[in-house]
Amino acid sequence: MNDSQFYSLSSSSCDGSGSPSGAAPAPNMVGSSASGDDIRSRQLTSQVSRHWRDVFWMGVFMLHLVLIGVALAVLGFNRFREKDRLKIDRFTKMILENQPGLTEDFWPFYTVAGAVGTVLAWAWLVLLGSSASNMMKLSVHILTTYLAVISVLCFWQKQFFWGVAFAVGAALQFLYVISIIDRLPFTMLVLQRSVKMVCSLPEVIGVSCAFMLVMLSWLVLWSFGVAGVVALSIGDGGRWWLLVVFCVSLFWTGAVLCNIIHVIVSGMVFLVLIHGDRQATSMPPKPLKKSLRYAVTTSFGSICYGSLFTAAIRTLRWKIRGVRSKIGKNECLLCCVDFLFHLVETLVRFFNKYAYVQIAVYGKNFNRSARDAWELFQSTGVEALIAYDCSGAVIFMGTVVSGLVAGTCAGIWTRIKHPDRVMMVGSTSMLMGMILVGLATVVVESAVTSIYICYAEDPVLIQRWDAEFFNKMSEMLHQRLQHRSSRATQVFTSRFDSQTPENAV
Repeated sequence: MNDSQFYSLSSSSCDGSGSPSGAAPAPNMVGSSASGDDIRSRQLTSQVSRHWRDVFWMGVFMLHLVLIGVALAVLGFNRFREKDRLKIDRFTKMILENQPGLTEDFWPFYTVAGAVGTVLAWAWLVLLGSSASNMMKLSVHILTTYLAVISVLCFWQKQFFWGVAFAVGAALQFLYVISIIDRLPFTMLVLQRSVKMVCSLPEVIGVSCAFMLVMLSWLVLWSFGVAGVVALSIGDGGRWWLLVVFCVSLFWTGAVLCNIIHVIVSGMVFLVLIHGDRQATSMPPKPLKKSLRYAVTTSFGSICYGSLFTAAIRTLRWKIRGVRSKIGKNECLLCCVDFLFHLVETLVRFFNKYAYVQIAVYGKNFNRSARDAWELFQSTGVEALIAYDCSGAVIFMGTVVSGLVAGTCAGIWTRIKHPDRVMMVGSTSMLMGMILVGLATVVVESAVTSIYICYAEDPVLIQRWDAEFFNKMSEMLHQRLQHRSSRATQVFTSRFDSQTPENAV
């Protein structure tokens, strides 16, 4: 089997370009979709050519890495063992406000953050099979408390802005958890089955560890440069602007590495579900190697492009959904939230995490992958199930808690040595911890997205893999579709009644 045959489905389900030629069978019609022989005959036989996609964004990302890398090296070296080694202060004479420091004064704090983040990430991977669900449940319930405690500490340290920020975060998190509390049983079921899938593919955990080492290598340079920024003699305003730029860069870099893992794991899970088992004789040779090659070559530009937007849009969507479900009958507020909701839903069509499965399987560009994935969910009704599931939010909560722990550890040491730089070091250290843990947890999220894509394309794949799980998914989907239908009927009835002549008079 050659590379062009690696991921594509049979010609009965795909056209010559590798995209689905028609709507997938609805999940509630599983019994008539395919027989066992039909599934076994769906081998990877049709031709899909792998072209380089979104090359412009790959170039932008690589150029950004070079420029940021140079800036980090310069700013870190300028304060390393000697103040103003490169004579940068002559350009900042008008904004000097603080006593200058040295890079090595702050670099060890980031070492602590990196070490804590690495330990937590390894703990996630080690406990993936035995205690991952318990860790996720703990993350959901502890995050609100942790944010509230940090808010109190910020007010105690007279950091009013950060105190308000963490207090608002705690309030929003509390409201969101209350809004999804009834969804958690189904969410945990999906996460448990996803963990089961990941544990059957130990090689993808090795990939996560490898990319964690890559991220740590970049964090050595990043923390060196950021420590140099914290040590600069310019005012707090100038330092914060520089830190924001470098944090956005780190966020994008971390998202790209996470989504490379996402593409690799999605491809592996899709193959396992198509062939029925990891050890099946029909499995193509060296699937992990080929998945990795596609992710870092032809599909790399699409990954760079999608990584800019998907995380931010997805987080905003979770929060709006939670607020929207708790508004009640306040029509003015509901109208405003509905406007934001529909705006975000439109963006989700073009930027969603399910695009990475399409990228892994079919080698499409990002926008087409996102659009095709969303249209697949809409046409089969699976979107109602995805909207009910909160697995992505639960995983994100675990990542945030881990980042807060890393930031707290670095912040406490900074408080002892340099109390005026606590928030700078603590907030940037938190981002480091989140990214490192995110590289570990993304393997579970990738399995979740792949399961939903396979369920939408051919539910028999999930039924063959885990019949009990398939039955529960189908039952929940039926309930959600009925719920949506009843709500639509209520809205239509209320609008019709309000337009009758009696009400108009």
